[in-house]
Amino acid sequence: MTDLPTEPPDSPAAALLADYLAARGATLVVANQSYAVSVHGTIHVRGLTVPYHLVPDEGFLAKTAKWQRMDAVQQLALLQARWNDAAQAKLEGQLAHCADRVIALAQAHGLDPSSALHALQAKYELARLRCTLAQDRINEALGVRAAASQAEKTRDAVNLSLYPESFTLAQRMQRHFIAILGPTNSGKTHAAMTHLAQAATGVYLAPLRLLALENYTRLLDAGVAASLITGEQRKLHPQATHVASTVEMLNPSRAVDVAVIDEIQLLDDPDRGAAWTAAVCGVPAQTVYLLGAPEARPAIEALVRRVGGTLEVRELERKSPLQMEKQPLGALRNLQPGDVLIAFSRREVLNWRDQAIAQGFKVSAIYGNLSPEVRQAQAERFVDGETQIVVATDAIGMGLNTPARRVIFTTASKWDGYAQGTISASLARQIAGRAGRFGQHETGYVAGLDATTHKTIAALLRQRPEPLPATGFFVAPNLDYLKEIAAATGQTRLQSLLELFAKHIDVHDEFFLPANLADQTDKARWLDSLNLSLEDRFTFSLCPISTKIPLLEHALQDWAQCRAQRQQASLLRMDGRMGRHELQYLEDTCKLYAAYAWMAYRMPETFPHGEMAQALMQSTSEQIDALLQAQNSQRSRGRGAPAPGRRSGRPRPPR
Repeated sequence: MTDLPTEPPDSPAAALLADYLAARGATLVVANQSYAVSVHGTIHVRGLTVPYHLVPDEGFLAKTAKWQRMDAVQQLALLQARWNDAAQAKLEGQLAHCADRVIALAQAHGLDPSSALHALQAKYELARLRCTLAQDRINEALGVRAAASQAEKTRDAVNLSLYPESFTLAQRMQRHFIAILGPTNSGKTHAAMTHLAQAATGVYLAPLRLLALENYTRLLDAGVAASLITGEQRKLHPQATHVASTVEMLNPSRAVDVAVIDEIQLLDDPDRGAAWTAAVCGVPAQTVYLLGAPEARPAIEALVRRVGGTLEVRELERKSPLQMEKQPLGALRNLQPGDVLIAFSRREVLNWRDQAIAQGFKVSAIYGNLSPEVRQAQAERFVDGETQIVVATDAIGMGLNTPARRVIFTTASKWDGYAQGTISASLARQIAGRAGRFGQHETGYVAGLDATTHKTIAALLRQRPEPLPATGFFVAPNLDYLKEIAAATGQTRLQSLLELFAKHIDVHDEFFLPANLADQTDKARWLDSLNLSLEDRFTFSLCPISTKIPLLEHALQDWAQCRAQRQQASLLRMDGRMGRHELQYLEDTCKLYAAYAWMAYRMPETFPHGEMAQALMQSTSEQIDALLQAQNSQRSRGRGAPAPGRRSGRPRPPR
């Protein structure tokens, strides 16, 4: 293995591609496993200005795999053929015709057309589909669309126009929101956490268990009686006045003086954004801090207007400057202590780690498959000087104290779930922002390993962040919503109820969108075959366990069978050593114990060994950390084995 990856030949055209997109109000998006061009602008119809943000009907460019095989010259040529002056005129003519019909109907009947026209703002959706939706909405308002009474009842059950009002305690309060927005290393957290610690009661809502634990410790160090509550872990203080928790564990029935909601820009995440929507709508606090990236401001302003309350916005600048190195790193022999190498897969992190060790460095490895405890331990070794280099995925971008002198990207490409593609500008900024630390490294430096990566990262950091949309906030169905749909339709299958929720949510209120329910729906498909209540199936469908790993999928299925048969689920102890696969095996089993602990808090009668799961989760995390350190030492002596592979299978009960 060499230090330098093969340099792609098409980097000059990549800049032309980016310039062409920017000049025409367009971005590339991935939708339905294909690359498409998404465009935004305004049209003027009957005296109204109508904004749009859509994929033109001819805007799909190529399947992801095919697009990635094309060089930037070919990509630019295809883009120019699909999105040009003629295509823009055609799209705007199509949208003007649609808007004209909607506005004409609205004006004829004294209605406001804005709700229907908001359908034209959905950056991943085709224009013709959104035009149809705009027409559906105005027809719905006029009452002219013939619909079966069953469908009408379903839509009523899923009507989210009153979603914020469902959080009754928060809605009774006059809340004051304080948005503190700035890039990484701008000091966003300090003022909010100081106010939280001084308040009589409060709650901190984190995107990660790691951050919840960090700020739980911070509150304890400040002399605050605090509890920690995450999906998998509870540390309850008998006189707790404060709670640090993951955002999904929000308790909307406990009023507090101060709440802090961290990483508010995750409102735009289709998979988890619903938890942030629920937190802003439902946290019952007199003062609510919203911490995050500056591009979240339009979304925050719109959401606060909708839920009610006052808003104060504070924008911060980075405390230490961030500077692009003049040249790429070139080779790992040019690494220096305090550097952080970025890769985007577990395999690549371990491969680059081994190469850095071969250069004589002690290295910390951080990637998403590691438990929060292991990631924290690896980061602390770097902070304490036990290791000189960190090799990490984008897991380093949130919640880890890693004051790097320089951040070096080994690549600007990441698997997006469909194919390899250039990372987003926001992700590049978040990771690069880890370079420099006020009081430690007065300037943070950023580089690419090779020339192409260096140029790409520099271009991404120069891009102006695209603001989060001010509409289309994600919402996930809670059990009460699903019961209402079941009562309206007579449907009892969880899979069908989830699909009905997603199908009918759009027509009623453009302000909210269904979250990505694909994983939950996949689990519901086989859960519906078991003799379980709707409540039980719903809980199992939310269990944070990856069904892509057979060991974990089998465990979840076994647990559900135990619940259906009114039996206790045994805690499966993962004993033994797996040779060169040991690291992967330990990572997977740590996730297994975490999932058991998660279920134990919700179904203690079926999962009675929650405390044991917690202990095994901790001991396995310690084993993983020790194994990473042992590999560090072995490879530094030239005796290391190849990077671990994957092993999967059904866990076995203890003997």
